Amino acid sequence: MENSVFNEKKEIKKIEEFTGRPTSAFVSASWMAVLIGMVSYCIGLWNAHMQLNEKGYYFTILLFGLFSVVSVQKSVRDRQEGIQVSDMYYGISWFTTLTSVTLLLIGLWNADLELSEKGFYGMSFTLSLFAAVAVQKNTRDIQYLDSVEEK
Repeated sequence: MENSVFNEKKEIKKIEEFTGRPTSAFVSASWMAVLIGMVSYCIGLWNAHMQLNEKGYYFTILLFGLFSVVSVQKSVRDRQEGIQVSDMYYGISWFTTLTSVTLLLIGLWNADLELSEKGFYGMSFTLSLFAAVAVQKNTRDIQYLDSVEEK
C-alpha cells in the first residue's frame, strides 16, 4: 500500500517537471526536414526538363503552401491561447492551404512527367509543409515557455 503511494507521488513529480518544451533534437529534426524538403523540391525543379514558366508555377506553389500552413498553424494556436483571430482569416488560411495542395495535384496530374517524378514532387512538397508546421509549433512553444519562465 505504502509503495503505491510512493509511486503516485513519484509520477506526479514527473508530470510537474515536464514543461512541454520541444527537445533540441526535435527542433533540429524539424528544421532539417523543412530544409531537406524545400531543397530537394528546388533541386528537382532545377534539373527538370520543363519550361521556365512551369518551373515558376511549381516554385510558387511551394512558397504558397509553406505560407499557408504556417498561417493555419498560427491561427489555430492563437485561438487555442485565447488570442483573437477573425473567422475570415482563419477560413482563408485553411482555404489557401487546401488550394495550394489542389493546385499541386492538378499541375502534377496534367504534367508531362514520369510517375516517379510526380511522386517525388508530391512527397517533397508534403514533407516541406508538414515540417513547416512542426517548425512553427516549436517556435511558438519555445516563445511561450520563455515568456512564462520570465514571469
